Amino acid sequence: MWMDHAAASITLDFGTLFVAAVVVTLLLGLFLLFAWVQERIPALAWWGAAYLVGGFSGAVWRFGDTMAPVLPSGVAHVLLFIAVGMIWSAARLFHGRPVLWGAMCFGAAVWVLAFMFAPFARSGAAHVVLSSFIVAGYTFLIATELGRERRQSLIRCWPAIFVPMLHGAIFLFPVALATLSGGGRNLAGGWLVVFMIEIVLYVVGAAFIVLILAKDRTVHLYKMAAATDPLTGALNRRGFFEAAEIVMGRSRARGTPVSALAFDLDHFKSINDRLGHGGGDAVLRRFATMVRTNLRTDDIIGRLGGEEFVALLPSTLDDAAVAAERVRAAFAEGGAEFNGLRIAATVSVGVACGSPWAAVDALIARADAALYGAKANGRNRVELVKEAVAGIADRQDRQARPPICQQLRLAEETGGPRRYRRGLSVADFNDDPRTFPPGALRER
Repeated sequence: MWMDHAAASITLDFGTLFVAAVVVTLLLGLFLLFAWVQERIPALAWWGAAYLVGGFSGAVWRFGDTMAPVLPSGVAHVLLFIAVGMIWSAARLFHGRPVLWGAMCFGAAVWVLAFMFAPFARSGAAHVVLSSFIVAGYTFLIATELGRERRQSLIRCWPAIFVPMLHGAIFLFPVALATLSGGGRNLAGGWLVVFMIEIVLYVVGAAFIVLILAKDRTVHLYKMAAATDPLTGALNRRGFFEAAEIVMGRSRARGTPVSALAFDLDHFKSINDRLGHGGGDAVLRRFATMVRTNLRTDDIIGRLGGEEFVALLPSTLDDAAVAAERVRAAFAEGGAEFNGLRIAATVSVGVACGSPWAAVDALIARADAALYGAKANGRNRVELVKEAVAGIADRQDRQARPPICQQLRLAEETGGPRRYRRGLSVADFNDDPRTFPPGALRER
């Protein structure tokens, strides 16, 4: 008696919760569409429309029998699967990837094909199992798409991965219930009430995640706009030096050198005089595109002013020289176009390398010195400074050790072990390692 009364109460609560879930879903859909109007992020429009379609599918499932005309059986499920497919498409759009229309409608197509078989159409348990697999599959895909964001300015990716993954696993729970109960009708008990609460939590939680991602995306775009040169898309002076500190910090952690490339377009003033500022701007935009195309994604490029560009590469001097030559050759061969006219243009490049503890200004100054050499030697060429720029830690370490001549003198006076080649005396050295005879420091 008590169990029957509890079951009746739970059934009534299920109906109330289902209506609440439909209303919440519809309201969140409208809220996401309003956010799209404010932010103009296409993913928000897709997400909001998906919530509206999902809410309508719930209304059809609950009140379809009272609608006129009566909709065909299975329409509610088709709309639901299209809705979750749209949410997955919204997650793809959020990261700039195209909509896969076939994959988005795949779940609905599978349901329609399965419903054509009479045994499936009559089995409530089969409905539950297939629906759970389809919804869980799309939910795992959503988690995968949201987890692909790697920019440090956005929120950490683990909530965007963990929340959909958790709910995707929960969506598989009715499969076990349907299997154990032997039919879908028995799911209208207490477990289905719990499942409905979980759906409401997922709908609300997913909406908040996408809103946070959209907000952080907008903040990131504003920051990029403040740190980017609007003409070329390269970092401006402020943005470059801020990004350079990040590159230097990563190189310090890895213990790898850092190289600077200084670019200056050859005879740029004559291009402006002949073609006007429009032609000069076309050359600058083309060159910035060439640099981005021929450098790696973890290299940073900045425009310091006029026709002067600079790049910072976490690489050795030899690798940086190869990259510089690649940019120079590509720009000399491709040139630029303005009003249908091909503009021949070249660039001179200076390359310098140094310790990750070196000052960025010192690296750029050394690269500038090499750039002046490239200009003096005929332009359209790459010049290197082979002497590395020392960092603060390197200089402190050098000061902490006695000069090499003092180490030799101490070894001679004390009769200690000689680490250096025989036949050399203190007079053969000074404190500048560049003047050491070849093989002078070769150990026995």
